[in-house]
Amino acid sequence: MNEAHTDLRGSDVLANERTFLAYVRTALAMIGFGFVIARFGLFVEEIAAVAHLRVTAPHLSTSFGIVMALFGVTVAGIGVVRYVATADALRRGEVRALPYALAYGFSVAIVAVGLIVALLLLAYR
Repeated sequence: MNEAHTDLRGSDVLANERTFLAYVRTALAMIGFGFVIARFGLFVEEIAAVAHLRVTAPHLSTSFGIVMALFGVTVAGIGVVRYVATADALRRGEVRALPYALAYGFSVAIVAVGLIVALLLLAYR
């Protein structure tokens, strides 16, 4: 048996699995959020028709909702890649940290999502 393999601790393996499940949970939330945003445009159109109001650019919600759902799928893919890479590193007795570029990328994406949602809500105000 490989000597590095004996350094594998159950708590490390379970922490990796919890992190993977957090990626999955986040991906599902983003996909669901994307669906809600996409349907929000349809809801606004229906309310505008009943209230005899003019809605500008209702298709923005649908487009942004699709982008959010695709981003959720991307997060799920990144989660799988990170899980496998970390599991392999643990088996070799190594510690594998999240690359700074990925952390910054996620942060910028979340800020962008927040700004876009805020702008869409202001547009429908």
